[in-house]
Amino acid sequence: MKIYHLILALLFLWQPIVAAQDTDNLDLSALIEPADTSRFVKDSQYFNWCSSIIRDKQGTYHLFYSRWPKKYGFFAWLTHSEIAHATARHPDGPYQETKTVLQARKGHWDQITAHNVRVNRFNNRYYLYYISTNSDTVTLNEKQLQEIARTGYSHPYWNLLRSNQRTGVAESSSLYGPWERKEKPMIEPHGPIYTVTVNPSVCRGKDQRYYLIVKGDNQPSGKRHLIQAVGTSDSPTGPFVLEDKPAFADIPTEDVCSWYDKERERFYALFHAHGGNFIGLITSTDGIHWKKARHYVVCKKEIPLTDGTIMKVDRMERPFLYLENGKPAMLSFGVKKGNNAFIVFFNLKQTTK
Repeated sequence: MKIYHLILALLFLWQPIVAAQDTDNLDLSALIEPADTSRFVKDSQYFNWCSSIIRDKQGTYHLFYSRWPKKYGFFAWLTHSEIAHATARHPDGPYQETKTVLQARKGHWDQITAHNVRVNRFNNRYYLYYISTNSDTVTLNEKQLQEIARTGYSHPYWNLLRSNQRTGVAESSSLYGPWERKEKPMIEPHGPIYTVTVNPSVCRGKDQRYYLIVKGDNQPSGKRHLIQAVGTSDSPTGPFVLEDKPAFADIPTEDVCSWYDKERERFYALFHAHGGNFIGLITSTDGIHWKKARHYVVCKKEIPLTDGTIMKVDRMERPFLYLENGKPAMLSFGVKKGNNAFIVFFNLKQTTK
């Protein structure tokens, strides 16, 4: 009888342990395969950045990315970026038939540049999230925009364009367009962020609601720094209401790429560590409160190649995770090396989880 009661007691203690089992076991670092330089999206005329990939129902892979002319310098992302579209038979390319799909619109809120692209499919429609800016009441001609691009942060009008950056969304029934843009930005700074709304990432949770992570300043002026805010909406086009507190202000994050993992029933987000030499991973069970994932460091900002060598780079940012049938299948990054900026793909080993 004593043994019987002992077994019951052990079963009672074991039950809550099973119920509270932590599903945070995604280890992307163990899945990364070396990159093939022949698959890089590199161009002699453009800096390429901000990749986002989606597969259509026919099995074609679509790459949407930001690009801007090299002749204006790397800082021309703020003044001359556009969003391009290319297709391939495999998620890591080679991508071909590049076309421009979104440019700046004169006379609108997205008057100058189109950047930070992310593409999603929700309810059989496609949503292209992007950022843009405008010069407010100041009239700037093309020559002035080129001067801003070549000068960079120290130009008198740089902060004007920087401060007017907002996130917008365009939607379409086809990945080939046409893309219908809104007359206003999707989200203005509010809640814990000020000045700008940039680096948008949207995913849908188990509750069928939409979760946005967006970046802004932590205060309107002074010695400010960038933080992430999270908001929710019943629609992929908003309005999104941001939580009062930052999503993860204590972690130096930028360029977040978020998704909902159906098998693990939790959210994940990749980021590049601003000022750090690594790509990180954070997680959340409710899409609102975030923390470091168990396997927090995904990789260093360097490129292991198929020939066994390591490519050292100046910058490695804008991480994007492509999911195939709900499972992580490929990582891509915007990389700068010398006077080139290009997109790199890392295939991921396939596991049962």
